[in-house]
Amino acid sequence: MAAPLTILLVEDHPGDVRLVEEAFAESDLHIDLHAVTDGEAALEFIDRDGEYVNAPRPDVAFLDLVMPAPDGEDLLHAIKHHPELGHVPVIILTGMDEEYVESQDLDHDADEDGVLQKPFDIEEFRDLLAEFEGVALPIARAGD
Repeated sequence: MAAPLTILLVEDHPGDVRLVEEAFAESDLHIDLHAVTDGEAALEFIDRDGEYVNAPRPDVAFLDLVMPAPDGEDLLHAIKHHPELGHVPVIILTGMDEEYVESQDLDHDADEDGVLQKPFDIEEFRDLLAEFEGVALPIARAGD
């Protein structure tokens, strides 16, 4: 059996965190999910600081753009410019449509690797997992 795929989820809405956890739990994917609920915790996780001193390095990051400071764009920049994490695929998980995200003036030196619409219920999240498997898993596993 392959090692689990380590996922960092940065999401400030508890309901969305729960949907992600439930959807991965019901999937056949072998996932080690780590959820943080704000930008400060995300920075501590990626810098292995504070309570995250022993945090694993994520294979993939799911990132909500709209959150308290530091916001998703700042976190995207921090991950993509981190000396150990610059290669990690970052998937924007947002309630905004992909065209809106593409229209934002994101740091083009730190482009996201994909944009997925946040689903509103568990059924839609299961469909999202199928999209994730097709898009993000090959990107993440390319480094193996």
